[in-house]
Amino acid sequence: MFNGKKVVVVLPAYNAAKTLEKTYREIPFDIVDELVLVDDASKDNTLTIAKTLGIRHSIRHDLNKGYGGNQKTCYRKALELGADIVVMLHPDYQYTPKLIHSIVGIIANDIYPVVFASRILGGRALDGGMPMYKYISNRALTFTQNLLLGQKLSEYHTGYRAFSREVLEAVNLEACDDDFIFDNEIVSQIFYKGYQIGEITCPTKYFEEASSINLTRSLKYGIGCLRVSIVHRLCLWGLMRSKLYT
Repeated sequence: MFNGKKVVVVLPAYNAAKTLEKTYREIPFDIVDELVLVDDASKDNTLTIAKTLGIRHSIRHDLNKGYGGNQKTCYRKALELGADIVVMLHPDYQYTPKLIHSIVGIIANDIYPVVFASRILGGRALDGGMPMYKYISNRALTFTQNLLLGQKLSEYHTGYRAFSREVLEAVNLEACDDDFIFDNEIVSQIFYKGYQIGEITCPTKYFEEASSINLTRSLKYGIGCLRVSIVHRLCLWGLMRSKLYT
């Protein structure tokens, strides 16, 4: 626990067999109470490795439910286990588990109810291997989303996030998409409901085993982000209604 609050780390996994153990070994179990791994119908032995490592709450989807669908299972299980703070950590080792202390501390000390680990804040994203087209699209999308949502985040697209229980219970997880756009729909709901998001800098790690979506899916994701942000603004103005905010 941290400040008397139960900490659960969730690992949305897909073909993470090569990197899962390395990620697991760096998780700070002095403050992490439980791990939840959800294997989204991987084609490798991710689940076997998880059980070998002793991850008690290892769940497998028999059919691939998508990145958003995986997160829904992760968060439902974490809340079921009584989590006060839930940290989403990708098991592909693209984000370092060594930041968990810092991330959890911000929420446990009631500074922010949500924390994102930003790859942009430190200004070294390209040095860490982020492809140039991803960097440019990240900056352009973030700029546009900040304008539409009236916020000042450095990055909307990190996969390293932590939430208080209050926030996860306040948002409508089931109304969100099962694909990658899930991440931005959650952000939109958080801001719409008046919560704030804190950020810390996170080093970038791009390598062969790290998960990444291709150019076609990146374009689809980008268009989806713009759609979510426009709907958010229209709903704020009372010109539209969306299931995300009802």
